[in-house]
Amino acid sequence: MKRKNKKFIKKGSSSLNKLSLFQKNDNKFSKKCPLSIKNAPIIDYKNISVLRKYVSDNGKILSSKISSVSYNKQRKLNREIKKAKILGLI
Repeated sequence: MKRKNKKFIKKGSSSLNKLSLFQKNDNKFSKKCPLSIKNAPIIDYKNISVLRKYVSDNGKILSSKISSVSYNKQRKLNREIKKAKILGLI
């Protein structure tokens, strides 16, 4: 049998599926990174006021999904927060 040139269509891809409460929304809301904007604070282990914004009450580092920080800035934040914890600044 020959296959017909039809585009692959997923089963159940009707508009009703998008109304489901248990499916993730396709439209993601993205915020700008607060540490990448102009005149942003410098990420440094001595700058405790900035680091405290990204640490929870229990002392855990907030994820980038919650704080909307970019990947590179999040890695830098992790390093500096850990340094400040070791030195006893936080």
